[in-house]
Amino acid sequence: MRRLDNIDLRLLRVFVALVEAGGFSGAQIVLNLSQSTLSTHLAEMEQRIGGQLCVRGRKAFRLTDLGQATYDAALKLFADIEDFRYRVAAVNGRLTGRLRLGIVDGVVTSRQLGLQHAMARMLQSDFDVMIDLSQATPLELEQAVAEGGRDVVIGPFSQQAPGVVYKPVYREPNCLYCGRDHPLFAVSDGTISRAQIEAARLSVRGYRHLDDLYRIGHPKAAASVLQMEAQAMLVLSGHFIGFLPSHLAEPWVADGQMRAVQRDKYAFYSQHYVAFRSAEAERPIIRAFIAALEDHLRSVSEA
Repeated sequence: MRRLDNIDLRLLRVFVALVEAGGFSGAQIVLNLSQSTLSTHLAEMEQRIGGQLCVRGRKAFRLTDLGQATYDAALKLFADIEDFRYRVAAVNGRLTGRLRLGIVDGVVTSRQLGLQHAMARMLQSDFDVMIDLSQATPLELEQAVAEGGRDVVIGPFSQQAPGVVYKPVYREPNCLYCGRDHPLFAVSDGTISRAQIEAARLSVRGYRHLDDLYRIGHPKAAASVLQMEAQAMLVLSGHFIGFLPSHLAEPWVADGQMRAVQRDKYAFYSQHYVAFRSAEAERPIIRAFIAALEDHLRSVSEA
């Protein structure tokens, strides 16, 4: 292998983005670069490394052994660079670096959790922090934090990932809803029969498929979603019933477009956790965010 003392970090980041996007098409979108530019960067990277990094074609993209080794080493290098920045900044008493957060969708309307409030508290100080925020399903987030793809994640987790610290943050109220044009909308809770519930089309959360079925004893799912916005759309169509966080449904309920179905029977609370790797619990940027989140939750509970 050639000397790598003059390796270009920019080329390495392009290569990592190419791998994580699964090929040129996805990387073009992520990096906003043309395929010819990406090809040029990759060719220059291979020239500096001294070998072929990937096999690319119209329908296939895969790493060579050298490519896999380069990708793994690049991830470690970037992590070491971030650690270097944290250590130097800590000496000066400043918080700096990238904070990779992960959150489930449909929580922005929660007054109690509202991740935006925790970020506002954290960023009020003189911090040089880049926020990298993404949304995903609870399972994807739990895997991401365990594997090092996210620094801190918040959601209703199974608490099964090894080496991860889980702190309960809040209990989210959920109800079963139907839209204004649904046959159950005008029926009082006391007269809704078991047969009517079973006959209604049920939209389930894909990552909680069986939970939703068992919770109301429904025979089968008629639709599946991964995001709560998609769930709201199906409920508002008037053809489905489905579970939604109460705070997310409130505007439509107030507007008469949606109602809770037999709240006393089907309402439940979903426990949300903030999770991070135990090995990184003392990282200043993570400690600062957790402290900001806890301060916000405390202020809400005391209000």
